Amino acid sequence: MTYRPGVWLVDTHLDRLGCLMATEGGRAQLRPPGGGREWEARPGALRLATAVEKRAAGVR
Repeated sequence: MTYRPGVWLVDTHLDRLGCLMATEGGRAQLRPPGGGREWEARPGALRLATAVEKRAAGVR
């Protein structure tokens, strides 16, 4: 599945919530809630974050 930048996703490999910043070379760059260092994830390991997960992290 293809996601647009700005959407909140869960990296299921790391069990980590992040905002999609960009995709490049078959990898996705995610930024944690509140900012900080981005990390790369495989697109196949991503899923949309639930409303509960986003609320728990303090994001909309």
